[in-house]
Amino acid sequence: MSQTKYIFVTGGVTSSLGKGIIAASLAKLLQARGYKTTIQKLDPYINVDPGTLNPYEHGECYVTDDGAETDLDLGHYERFLNVKTSQANNVTTGRIYQSVIEKERRGEFLGKTVQVVPHITNEIKERIQILGNSGEYDIVITEIGGTVGDIESLPYIEAVRQLLWELGDNNGIVIHLTLVPFLSAAGELKTKPTQHSVKTLMESGIKADILVCRTEHEISDDIKNKLALFCNVKKEAVVQSIDASTIYDVPILMQEEGLDTVALQKLALPDNSKTDLDNWKQFLQRHKNPKSEVTIGLIGKYVELQDSYKSILESFIHAGAANEVKVNVRSIHSEHITSKDLAKKMMGLNGILVAPGFGERGIEGKILAVQYARENNIPFLGICLGMQMAVIEYARNVLGYTDANSTEMDEQTPNPVINLMEEQKTVTNKGGTMRLGAWDCNLKNDTLAKEIYNGKTEISERHRHRFEFNNEYKEELEGAGLIASGINSKTNLVEIVEIPSHPWFVGVQYHPEYKSTVADPHPLFIGFVKAVLQQKLQQTNASLA
Repeated sequence: MSQTKYIFVTGGVTSSLGKGIIAASLAKLLQARGYKTTIQKLDPYINVDPGTLNPYEHGECYVTDDGAETDLDLGHYERFLNVKTSQANNVTTGRIYQSVIEKERRGEFLGKTVQVVPHITNEIKERIQILGNSGEYDIVITEIGGTVGDIESLPYIEAVRQLLWELGDNNGIVIHLTLVPFLSAAGELKTKPTQHSVKTLMESGIKADILVCRTEHEISDDIKNKLALFCNVKKEAVVQSIDASTIYDVPILMQEEGLDTVALQKLALPDNSKTDLDNWKQFLQRHKNPKSEVTIGLIGKYVELQDSYKSILESFIHAGAANEVKVNVRSIHSEHITSKDLAKKMMGLNGILVAPGFGERGIEGKILAVQYARENNIPFLGICLGMQMAVIEYARNVLGYTDANSTEMDEQTPNPVINLMEEQKTVTNKGGTMRLGAWDCNLKNDTLAKEIYNGKTEISERHRHRFEFNNEYKEELEGAGLIASGINSKTNLVEIVEIPSHPWFVGVQYHPEYKSTVADPHPLFIGFVKAVLQQKLQQTNASLA
């Protein structure tokens, strides 16, 4: 293709309709037809990135290979497409304004008055086209955060209006995602919210080319005709998006509705190639027809909001399908775990995962969960802070350093088995200053880690942390049975710890969940789920004997 085509996805009526899933699903369908496709997210908040946001505010912070702290929707993009994203795939209002102000300070605007139009909108258009101008993609899908009518989103909508005009006919289209609510009192679906949403979009100079209508009930032909007439779109461009049992059904549902066909027609692109979704359908088959079932406890301190651990939960789905097992995840708030009720809270768990996090709250509960997993031979996976808690627990209860801790929790601890990284000690700004992005790790021979990674000697994983395993305690901990099985050769930082005498006990400093996709489930999660299943089967057989 000589020119990159652009698809913009906007939302109306209400937030949380699933623009990211629709964008990812369409991208998957276009990719399955042979088009090189990527997705980017424009976020209207003024934070430069979500790296300083509490998970309760915005869900998890997703990290890319190049170290960008981004919106969690980029995780959906990667999981669906199995294509890596980067800083260019996530743009925030904060980053836009920061860039424009820096240019003004350097005198790049030649004394002009700096305004939203054209300076902010020009910056947005430039960011939108970075991926398209790279020559790597046929189609760039841009999801615009927020809801049409929000004051925060107006500069993005205006930038899209300008860009559509500049790109010319058949080079850019707008998909508008709205809600068609069902009023139980009237017993019918109502189209008026969608009509008003489309009208609001048109007031900004943008005509929706395709309507995707979120609904809990089937949308009839009559309603589609009504929406088409009043929203000024073709009937075939009114696409139903009904509630699905899993987000991974959505590409199939969108294919059945013809979303990809309509999009290609409006972009004047050939749509005669066969859509290859065989592997996707095989994944769905395994996911929906498990042969076994296990329960894994997710020990965290943001468990009230499922999006806080979105990538972990999705990684369990991928690994569950790979093992043909249904993984039931029981979320347990670490702040509510005490030594008195520990056994009760852990009852019925076949495996335990201690999740990432920051700060002191809930730490002792995490350490108790680690101890329970270690002493009761329950398969254990600790991620980032979870790995650090495993080191602290081992130092306290095996080495006998009862005051062992991380300097993140206790700066004065006499036994800082987890310490602030040397280069972090002079850092004052919080945003974007952690150890971020992909780092290499060398795996030791004859270890569980190397077995999990199918014999590889070097791996690359994504990081997001400030504190590290204190190498001053490494020899002593290894002598007591906690082995450092993965090391970064450049920094000498410990990346993986394991206990060889335990059935399956692994802690990793990095975030494996960021790299798990439908097409390529992460080996660490596959290995963990497999171990959990084996442990459960052994226990079942022992009880029957």
